[in-house]
Amino acid sequence: MLFKVIVIVMLLLIAYNLFSALFYMMKGEKKDAKMIKSLTWRVAMSIFLFSLLILGLYSGVIVRAPV
Repeated sequence: MLFKVIVIVMLLLIAYNLFSALFYMMKGEKKDAKMIKSLTWRVAMSIFLFSLLILGLYSGVIVRAPV
């Protein structure tokens, strides 16, 4: 259950950073530091989430459904 909550929170944070970068892009200049920082955080969290999902699959926390 805790694993699911962590994944959902990470997805919400990724979406927040994506829309935050969109807001900064529409509001300011194209090379705005806030936009770049927000996109950097989004990419870093996406890589972390992907790694977490792979770790969960290999450790048995995530179980494949039978076909």
